[in-house]
Amino acid sequence: MKTKGTIVTGLGKGAYFISQDVYKKELTKNCGFEPYSGTLNIIIPEKYLEKINKIKNNCTNIIKPNEEFGAVKYVSAILEDSIKGAILFPIKTEHKENYIEFIAPYNLKEKLNLKDGDIVNLEIIE
Repeated sequence: MKTKGTIVTGLGKGAYFISQDVYKKELTKNCGFEPYSGTLNIIIPEKYLEKINKIKNNCTNIIKPNEEFGAVKYVSAILEDSIKGAILFPIKTEHKENYIEFIAPYNLKEKLNLKDGDIVNLEIIE
């Protein structure tokens, strides 16, 4: 699925969770890169919401840490036609359904000089 999305500031929780060994180790092993301790937060247009929910619901890639931390589903994705990463779908979430979190090996706002309101290309690999 290919779409465009708008960069937004997140809740600040992604960095904490991604830096936890239980997530970092599993994501590194399964995604093929060590994720930067933070997520790039992207709002997807409402017209893609049904497709995003289908991808999330059918996703079989899941990290189930322990009672302290919630499970996370993830799928491979490509940002701006060249940056390989993954989309995270936290099972316990506090944000809208069309709000997604992209991870990659580096700080994407710095690497791509992104700011809130910028539009990016995103491909989610099912």
